[in-house]
Amino acid sequence: MRRARAACIGLAALSLVALAPALAAPFEDPAARTRVTTLENGLTILTLEDHTTPVASLQIWARVGSGDEARFTGLAHLFEHMMFRGSANLGKEAHSRLIEERGGQINAYTSRDETVYFTDITPENLPLVIALEAERLEHLDISEESLADERQVVIEERRFRTEDNPEGRLFEALMSLTFQAHPYRVPTIGWKSDLEKMSVAECRAFFDEYYAANNLVVAVAGDFDTEEVLGLLRRHLGKLRHAAHIERNPTEEPAQSGERRAVVYFEVAGPIVAMAWHAPPVGHADADALDVASEVLSSGRTSRLYRALVYDEPIALGAAGGFWELARAGVFFAYAQVRPGASADRAEQVLAREIERLRSEPVTEAELAKAKRALEVGLIVGQGSSNALAGRIADDWIAFGRVRPLDERLAAIRAVTAADVRRVATTWLEPTGRSVVQLLPPQLAAQAKP
Repeated sequence: MRRARAACIGLAALSLVALAPALAAPFEDPAARTRVTTLENGLTILTLEDHTTPVASLQIWARVGSGDEARFTGLAHLFEHMMFRGSANLGKEAHSRLIEERGGQINAYTSRDETVYFTDITPENLPLVIALEAERLEHLDISEESLADERQVVIEERRFRTEDNPEGRLFEALMSLTFQAHPYRVPTIGWKSDLEKMSVAECRAFFDEYYAANNLVVAVAGDFDTEEVLGLLRRHLGKLRHAAHIERNPTEEPAQSGERRAVVYFEVAGPIVAMAWHAPPVGHADADALDVASEVLSSGRTSRLYRALVYDEPIALGAAGGFWELARAGVFFAYAQVRPGASADRAEQVLAREIERLRSEPVTEAELAKAKRALEVGLIVGQGSSNALAGRIADDWIAFGRVRPLDERLAAIRAVTAADVRRVATTWLEPTGRSVVQLLPPQLAAQAKP
């Protein structure tokens, strides 16, 4: 699925059978009440008034991620940090402090397609939140001092999350191998050499272009008065600049014509083996069947990969994977954390065997029903907070230009058949189209085949 299924974590503890009557009953989709407003400067505002809980979530979605970077990598993620640095009228970290002093939560994240800032707060504090967003969007501190400080923060984050982290190192190598030309091959956090060299002028040009009003979507969901909030947004954000042109990286990935392989040596107790295949972008007709295939293959301890690698032939500590939809391309992946002393080659063989099973024989009716029900439950549970609703309507708007009805999404999942799962596996998961990375302890380097 397009966004991480955080709402599904812990669902294994629920009885899907017990939830069946609830899912069969009519469900009121709160997102159906979404109101869309476009200001004269091109800013899109999505409002979803819902008084279920006394909380409101305001999110700013900038249509820029690492996939838009053409010269220096890591700029999109750097601005996730710079936006909290301070502005003309606020000191460093003052924005966060003012929210947290009022019991609110504030955070941000960067992907290959978007950078998202969100604040969850009680309704009476929304005017402050809107004024703070306007302040940093109009008067952000982009100076030599702020760049120097945040550059070091990001370099340290890169060291912690990627350079000193086996999973980070593995997946950085896997994406760089899977995509040879497309900008998705570049890690969202950027390459260290680019982070060290980017200038204030480069940062200002990036901000002026990608943080213009017509490249932003504001989503507000929860307990508030729509007319009041729209009035505040018009007053504070209606004068934001409009960009005459917003550059997009035009590079497309050529077709892959053979398996690609890489080995990464890293100080780790046991190897990790990962495979990836090119998959369709967001909105493709095969997306729901690929979601179901991913559930059958690699979701939870009853999945095929976990059973095969952890229970049946206990050579791994864990196994998982997923289907990751992005705006311009997708990735289907699977990986196994191999037990210390066990064979990475054998784990790879089992991974490949289970993928081939998905391609060569239909999934069982029980597997199909379980996978579809898990996806349905994830969608239903995912409507449970103002933050989730604001994220859903903004994500849908950016990806599809509309907010998809929940009934439409549920119907698409329920329509997937065993034949569909086999068809998409045959179409997208070809052996000649896979990329394989083995992350191995350094002592195995001497045993490597020439």
